[in-house]
Amino acid sequence: MDLFPLPPRKTMYKALRDRDSSFEGIFFSGIRTTGIFCRPTCTAKKPREENVEYFSSTKSAIDSGYRPCKVCKPMEKYGETPEWIEGLLNELSENPGIRIKDFELLDRGLEPARVRRWFLKNHGMTFQSFLRSSRINHAFKQIKEKKDVARSAYENGYESLSGFNEAFKKTTGFTPSESKNNKVVTIKRILSPLGPIFVGATDSGLCLLEFTDRRMIETQINRLRKSLKAEFVQGEHRIIEKLEIQLDEYFNGKRVDFDVPLELAGSEFQKKAWEALTKIPYGETRSYQEQAIKVGDKNAVRAVARANGDNKISIIIPCHRVIAKDGKLAGYGGGLWRKKYLIDLEHNNK
Repeated sequence: MDLFPLPPRKTMYKALRDRDSSFEGIFFSGIRTTGIFCRPTCTAKKPREENVEYFSSTKSAIDSGYRPCKVCKPMEKYGETPEWIEGLLNELSENPGIRIKDFELLDRGLEPARVRRWFLKNHGMTFQSFLRSSRINHAFKQIKEKKDVARSAYENGYESLSGFNEAFKKTTGFTPSESKNNKVVTIKRILSPLGPIFVGATDSGLCLLEFTDRRMIETQINRLRKSLKAEFVQGEHRIIEKLEIQLDEYFNGKRVDFDVPLELAGSEFQKKAWEALTKIPYGETRSYQEQAIKVGDKNAVRAVARANGDNKISIIIPCHRVIAKDGKLAGYGGGLWRKKYLIDLEHNNK
């Protein structure tokens, strides 16, 4: 059951015409003249307004006799990893110290330029930069576990210790020998029913869980980099592995809370506001006014709203459970369609 109705028809048609990604997940459009249904962002030629009907889910569109569009593929997860690159990503996950040249990509049936474009679009770096970051992250963990620096360098594909030291410092901001007294934030892109998410973790806990298309994502990362005094390095981490399992259970309605450790970076008031968010029961909502009272200052509504906006660990610190005083959706950095999805998910599985 949806707790919130579809937007007005004119609003949805404008979103369809403008290919507005902020409406992804809020509605699907059924095109009467073709019998197909599409995402709001579909690049196909736009139909006349009177030839469109709207649905809140793919199921309701299919139940009404529509078939999925072959252009925008509405049955796939938003931001889903394409099949052609899944094998490569699995290989990198299993072998974080691996080196792969362009000719080796060709041996795997992959066009290097296509791989490069995909990594730039989805990770903000080239494939080779992604590999280097993963190798340095793997080496950092080995050195923290008291493995010899030279041995770690060679195991991660570096032929000279000087080259390894230079690459390590460029990536982390410190030399391999200084690893014991420093830390990095391991960052990874994972998928969810709401699109791709950037997840970041130190050895102390999870510090970032945010949708990759959030407008403030770069600002959030820069703030974390400064407050934690740590660089973000692509790779795998035990806390992220645990989180992936628990997120999958959450989205499948099999988990109502999380037990991954957190490393919070913020002011004392922000931490107090975030703690209050974790006290909102699964499947329930509160107004910003009610949150201000829980924090201890009924006049701190705006400050609570700002703290919610600065929350860097979405879903687990559930700022999506805070709504406007009149019961309407308001203020969610990941987009109101995601807020609606999460509230509906929890309400339906309560």
